[in-house]
Amino acid sequence: MNICTKVALFMSSMLFAGNAMAAEGNLPHNNAVKEGAPMKLEQNWDKTFAKSDKVEHRKVTFRNRYGITLAADLYTPKGAEGPLPALAVSGPFGAVKEQASGLYAQTMAERGFLTLAFDPSYTGESSGEPRHVASPDINTEDFSAAVDFLTTLEGVDEHRIGIIGICGFGGMGLNAAAMDTRIKATVASTMYDMSRVTANGYFDAMDADARYDLRRQLNEQRTRDARSGSIAPAPGLPEKLSGNEPQFVKDYFDYYKTKRGFHARSINSNGAWNATSSLSFMNMPLLSYAGEIRSAVLLIHGEKAHSRYFSEDAFKKLKGENKQLMIIPGASHVDLYDRTDVIPFDAMEAFFRANL
Repeated sequence: MNICTKVALFMSSMLFAGNAMAAEGNLPHNNAVKEGAPMKLEQNWDKTFAKSDKVEHRKVTFRNRYGITLAADLYTPKGAEGPLPALAVSGPFGAVKEQASGLYAQTMAERGFLTLAFDPSYTGESSGEPRHVASPDINTEDFSAAVDFLTTLEGVDEHRIGIIGICGFGGMGLNAAAMDTRIKATVASTMYDMSRVTANGYFDAMDADARYDLRRQLNEQRTRDARSGSIAPAPGLPEKLSGNEPQFVKDYFDYYKTKRGFHARSINSNGAWNATSSLSFMNMPLLSYAGEIRSAVLLIHGEKAHSRYFSEDAFKKLKGENKQLMIIPGASHVDLYDRTDVIPFDAMEAFFRANL
C-alpha cells in the first residue's frame, strides 16, 4: 500500500467517523429505527443546547421520495402569526438534530422563522436500513423532502422557504439548491464538499492511483460484508487523544466526544459510519451544477478552518449578484457548530429576510 493510499484511507475513516460499537446488530435500540416500524421519538429535551422560552417545539416526521421516514424537530416562534418564512436545517456530517442543526434552527426561530431541524436518512431517529449510510443523492433528497413537508404546514409561506446546511450538509444543501427551485435562499456554514474530499483527499492530494487503491480496498470490504452478512464499521474519532493528532481532529474530538457536543445518537459521538459508505461519493460530484443556482446563497466559513478552501472554491462556481462569501476572523471549522458568539446569526437573519 503506497503512502497516498494510506493517507486516503485515514482521511476517509475520519470523514466517516465513529467506532466499532455500531457494527450491525450492536446498535443502541433508540438508534435502530426499522423501516416500517413505528417511530419511537424521544419526547424529553435531550439537546446539547438549552431550550429557549421564545419558541414552541415539537417532534414531527415526514417521508422522502425513497420511502424513508425522517424525524425532525419543528421550532415555531411564540406568538408569531403566519404565513411565516421557513427554514430546513441539517448537518454537520455524522451529527444529529440535537446538536448543531438544532441550535441553528432554534436560534433562527427566535428571530421569527419557522424552522425544521432533521436527522438525515439512515441516521439518528430517522429510518432507513442499513444504519449509518450516507448518500450524495438520498441526502440531497432529504432537503427537498423537508421542503415538501414545510409546504404542507399551515402558517408557512411556501414561497419563502430556505435551507441551512452545516459542514457536509452544506455541500448537500448547495446540491439541493441547484436542483430544487422552491429553495429561495441557502446558507452553507463551515461547508465540506464531501464528494471532492472523499475522491481527492484533503487539499486534493490523492492521485488516480491512490483513488483506485482506495476503491479496490473498499470493494474488497464489500465482499467481506456480503460473505459475513454484516456490515463493518469504519474507524474514526478515538476515545481519547494521544496529542499527536492534526488540529482538526482535536477540534472534532473537543466537540463530539466531550460534554460540549456529545450525543448518544450522533455517529461521530457514539457510533460508526458504514465502512463502505464513502464509495458513492467518489464518483458523484456534488457541486457539478452549483454555477446554475439562481437563488441566493451565503457561504460562511472560519478564517482558520482546515476546510475553508471548500467554501472559497464553491463561491468561485456561483454566479449572480445574490451570492456572498463571509469569512469569520479567527474561527475554526468547529467554532461554527455551536459558538453563538462566533456564528453570524445577525448576518444570516439579514440574508434570509432580504431573500425570502
